[in-house]
Amino acid sequence: MTNRQASIKWVNVYKDMTTKGIERSFLSKRQYTLAKDKYTSTDNDNFNALAIAIRDRLIERWINTQQRYHRENVKRVYYLSMEFLIGRLLGNNILNLGLWDKVKEAMYNLDLELETLREYEVDAGLGNGGLGRLAACFLDSMATLGIPATGYGIRYDYGIFNQKIVNGYQIEYPEEWLNRGNPWEFQRAEYTTKVRFYGHTQVFNGSDGKPRVKWINTEDVLAMPYDVPIAGYKNGIVNTLRLWSARATEEFDFKYFNSGDYEGAVYNKVFSENISKVLYPNDNMSQGKELRLKQEYFFTAASIADIIRRFKEDNSNFLNFPDKVAIQLNDTHPSIAIVELMRILIDEENLEWDVAWDIVTRTFAYTNHTVMPEALENWTIPTFETLLPRHMQIIYEINMRFLRDVSTRFPGDIDRLRQVSIIEESEPKKIRMAALAMIGSHSVNGVSEIHTDILKNHIFRDFYEVFPERFNNKTNGVTQRRWLQKANDRLSNLITEAIGDKWTTDLYKLENLLRFKKDSSFCGKWQEVKKENKKFLADYIYKSTGTIVTPESIFDVHIKRMHEYKRQLLFGLFIISQYLRIKRNPQEPFTPRTFIIGGKAAPGYFMAKLIIKFINSIADVINRDKGIGDKLRVVFMENYRVSLAEKIFPASELSEQISTAGTEASGTGCMKFMMNGALTIGTRDGANIEIAKEVGEDNIFTFGLTIDDIKKLISSGYGPQEYINRSPVLSEVIDLVRRNFFSPVNYDLFKPIVDNLLDGDPYFICADFDAYCAMQDRISDAYGNKRAWSEKSIINVAKSGKFSSDRTVKEYAKEIWNVPYHSSHGTTI
Repeated sequence: MTNRQASIKWVNVYKDMTTKGIERSFLSKRQYTLAKDKYTSTDNDNFNALAIAIRDRLIERWINTQQRYHRENVKRVYYLSMEFLIGRLLGNNILNLGLWDKVKEAMYNLDLELETLREYEVDAGLGNGGLGRLAACFLDSMATLGIPATGYGIRYDYGIFNQKIVNGYQIEYPEEWLNRGNPWEFQRAEYTTKVRFYGHTQVFNGSDGKPRVKWINTEDVLAMPYDVPIAGYKNGIVNTLRLWSARATEEFDFKYFNSGDYEGAVYNKVFSENISKVLYPNDNMSQGKELRLKQEYFFTAASIADIIRRFKEDNSNFLNFPDKVAIQLNDTHPSIAIVELMRILIDEENLEWDVAWDIVTRTFAYTNHTVMPEALENWTIPTFETLLPRHMQIIYEINMRFLRDVSTRFPGDIDRLRQVSIIEESEPKKIRMAALAMIGSHSVNGVSEIHTDILKNHIFRDFYEVFPERFNNKTNGVTQRRWLQKANDRLSNLITEAIGDKWTTDLYKLENLLRFKKDSSFCGKWQEVKKENKKFLADYIYKSTGTIVTPESIFDVHIKRMHEYKRQLLFGLFIISQYLRIKRNPQEPFTPRTFIIGGKAAPGYFMAKLIIKFINSIADVINRDKGIGDKLRVVFMENYRVSLAEKIFPASELSEQISTAGTEASGTGCMKFMMNGALTIGTRDGANIEIAKEVGEDNIFTFGLTIDDIKKLISSGYGPQEYINRSPVLSEVIDLVRRNFFSPVNYDLFKPIVDNLLDGDPYFICADFDAYCAMQDRISDAYGNKRAWSEKSIINVAKSGKFSSDRTVKEYAKEIWNVPYHSSHGTTI
């Protein structure tokens, strides 16, 4: 065999997409990459061997994709986000390569099970909640639509934390997700870039005689990139997620070492690398706040440098920068990138201010993810100015020029100037990062229709009146390939048998299911799929918690980040009311329920952590009460994460979307439930409103106060005691909590919860309680008619097309980024 023949054979090993080819590749990786055989390999070794074999099949596609982008000098989208909640990648990559059945068969032929190996993959610790999961869905959709895109974030050594429930309390443990390595990443040391902090500025005259500014005497950190391939669905396209890891400029200082100061010798290394150590450091203390700001600047500065490097490879004129670069800011965290690009253009590229600012504003777009004014990020000027002195000067200049323009357009409107200023005149003064993002971007979008209306008419009304053309809505979406096709193979197979598989890239095709909604045979199969999914989850619940749940009960689910506005407390109070109902009249007909709750509370969030304990205490009482039988079960699923969510959504029947109206920007969990056939009980908040429009009011259970109702209550003076007095059930529930029924050993443990309800009830739980219970009674009645329930379930799945992230990303591409995309109908722009 010649060298060329051997080379071709070697390459074909990585191209071979047959079952036998996957077997050979797996065995080769296990032996020659991991130095293991079938006798010595562990399940984790076998997972890694398979992951590397699948990764190899991405690499040629990845290289070809990137070469084409470079060769054609395409406009690229750069998605900057502090979080990318990508979960596990093995199953996703197998699916997107179109290899699911072949890989499953290959593993079977080797006496292995694909599902067993998948369980050995650790969820990537790169995100916390909906913002990070949205970013991951967007990456999938951008690759599937053929959009030249790169995601930029931080390669955290530790995720937010692993949650353990001990005696009902949340206990946080380090999330060491990189402990066993990450088979999907590639270190790109050649693209390491330097990031600067501290120091001071110096004015000098440039070669043109004009004053210029230097940023000098800085403390520097290296940003080391790690790349993760992001495969499109069966289209040969592989985009990149680039994650930055902090490194010291010097590994070791011999001066300290030689003098016997061994800690000092490695201090700079440890201090520098803290930046990418952990997702969202506790910022209750000043050091934590500074570290959070360092994280934000670290990854945005590295990303901007990388974007400019790539631009310069194929372009020489910065005036063309916005024609080749679109940068999307995923919330306010990366908004310092606006100032960083401005700094480079005026200080290093020597562009005039107006020219540079025009480039900046045509390049950036900003997505807002919150309607909670207190959640809008800001930084105290003393902290910011110490860390980033040059950027502070540029922000002052941006603000001065902007306020001058606003005062010209709105003469004498001092209050407006105060509202739109980047600088908040507080003590100490603060920088409003959302204001910076809106001023420095050509597009500002909300993530649901109601959220965008709130931004325009309330939170950012003054900005909207200055920049009405910038504001637009892009309702969130999720990728159906992960959240339906992969997570729920039983349902996706049934759907594909009925209508074909075009729904995997065009979710609107699910509307073809509507013709089966009254088909008794199809409805029977639909019910059987849900039953099997519930059995699977029930088995998992028993193995992981020891709690026995009956699949014949309604699986009523509230899984999301723990926060008061998401009203897990309302859910808990309702559970108590059902317990009391059974205790009062054990013979009364009752629709059995399994209440499933999951979510993490921020380590410093006292009330959210107390609510976790409260729900676990409720579970302890109910699950131990033999008189309740199988009528009620309460399960708290610890350590909620993407891989756990993929087990829960397919089995869910009732989706709890009960946030206080006007507090949830969008929510994406509601969409995943909908795609998996669960019905929604929800307030008129976030994406619930748009779900109701799609499915019709008869196929969703809507209750509670509207935004206007809440405004009226606030203006008239809301008194929760009035609602408690009016509701015998709520009075009894609160009295039971107050009398320490759920905390018999630790008296007054839940007094802060009761006091919060009585003294103000900031999220209107008391006002919504009776309406919520009444709607739950309707749900119990509706569930009794299995045929009608299945019809509603089919309608929900059939009408979920709008909530694909493919649709959302197409809107971004066409209306904000101005880049082409590929769809099932061809190429459009």
